[in-house]
Amino acid sequence: MRPNIVYLHSHDTGRHIQPYGHQVPTPNIQRLADQGLLFRQAFSAAPVCSGSRAALLTGEYSHTNGMLGLAHRGYRLADYHHHLVHTLRDAGYTSTLIGEQHVSADPDDIGYDDVVELRSHQASEVAPAAARVIRNADGPFFLSVGFFETHRDFFEPTSVRDALYSLPPANLPDTPVTRRDMAAYKASARALDQGVGTVLDAIEDENTLVIFTTDHGLAFPGAKATLTDRGIGVLLIVRGPGGFTGGKVSDALVSQIDIFPTICDVLGIERPAWLRGKSLLSEVNDAVFAEITFHAAYEPQRAVRTKRYKYIRRYERPVLANIDDSPSKDYLLAHGLAERDAPTEQLYDLVFDPNEANNIVDDEPAIAAELRKRLHRWMVDTADPLLDGPIAPAPGTEYNTADQRSPAEPTTRA
Repeated sequence: MRPNIVYLHSHDTGRHIQPYGHQVPTPNIQRLADQGLLFRQAFSAAPVCSGSRAALLTGEYSHTNGMLGLAHRGYRLADYHHHLVHTLRDAGYTSTLIGEQHVSADPDDIGYDDVVELRSHQASEVAPAAARVIRNADGPFFLSVGFFETHRDFFEPTSVRDALYSLPPANLPDTPVTRRDMAAYKASARALDQGVGTVLDAIEDENTLVIFTTDHGLAFPGAKATLTDRGIGVLLIVRGPGGFTGGKVSDALVSQIDIFPTICDVLGIERPAWLRGKSLLSEVNDAVFAEITFHAAYEPQRAVRTKRYKYIRRYERPVLANIDDSPSKDYLLAHGLAERDAPTEQLYDLVFDPNEANNIVDDEPAIAAELRKRLHRWMVDTADPLLDGPIAPAPGTEYNTADQRSPAEPTTRA
C-alpha cells in the first residue's frame, strides 16, 4: 500500500532549530529527527517564499516554472498542472491544503481536492485542523500543512532571560537589540514546534512519509533574500518508508527540487519529464544551484554551490527593501547599511570561511572561472531569461523600487 504523505513547512526558519545544534528548544522537531533522517546540507532553490516553495512543489527552478517573484504580489506558476498534487492525483491520491501555501494568490488555482479555510495560518489554528484531517482521512492522501511561524512579526520573548542572553546569528553584531530580536524569533520557533508536535501526535500509521522543511533562511539582515548559506540553507527532516528512519544524519548536498523526484521513487511512479532534481534514494549532487530575481524589489542574483565553494553572480546593487523590516535592520541602518555595496562576483571557500565573509574571487581565478562557467552552463540549460538582459516585472505584478528602504513602502504596479 502506498504511503500517506504529510508535508510540513514553516516560514523563514533556515536551520535555526534544536536538531541543528542551536539553542532554540524544539523538542517535537527533535523527536522527528530522532526517528527519521536529517539532512545537514539541504538548500532551497530560491531564498524567497514563493520561489522556494514553487521549486520544491514543481521540481523546477523558479525561472523555469514562472515564479520569479512573490505570489501575493501577482506572480504565478506558468503551468499549475506541474504542481505535485496533479502527479499524485494520477497515482490515486487525494490532496488537502491547510495553512500557508504561497504559490498562488488564490489557493483554488493550485488543484487541491480540499482547501481548509482558517482564521489564520498560525500554528495554533493550523495544527489542530491538520490533526483532524489526518485522523479522519482515507488513504492514500497528501496533506500540505503550512505554518506562518517563524515569519515576522515574531512573538514577544517568553522570558527576560531569553531577551538578555539569546545569541544573534553569527553575521550580526551581538547587541541588546539583536539579542532581543533573536529571543523573539525563539518564541515563534517554540510555537512552530508545538504545532509540529500536534500534527505528529495525530499520525498513527507508520506507513506515512513525513517531510518537514522551510522555505529559506531567517528573516534577519544577511540571510533571507540572499544567496549565502544563511539565505538558502534550510532544515530538511524526512521520516517514513524509503529508508528515512533510525535517527540518522546525512551530509549529502541536497536541493529542495530533489523532493519531488524522491516522492516519485518512494511511490514507485514515473517521474514527470519536467523534473530537474535528483532522487534522495539513489542519486548524488556534486553541486546545487540557487537564484533570486524579485523579492520585494528587483535584485537578480544566481549561485552555484559545491561541497567546498560558493560562487555568486550579482546583476544589480543591493536593495534595502528586500530586507525584512526588523529591529536588527534598524540597528544596521543606523550604522551605515544604506552606504554599503556588494561585489558583482563572490567566491567563498566554505571549508575555511563557512560564514562567507572573505571573498576570494580575485585570489582564486581558476576556481572562479570553473564555477563561473558551470553557472553559465546551468543558466543556458534551464533557459534562464536573465541571459537576455534585465527581466521586466510581469504584467500586473507589484514591486518596490530600488531606492526604497522598506517592503512596506508603496508599491508600483507593472
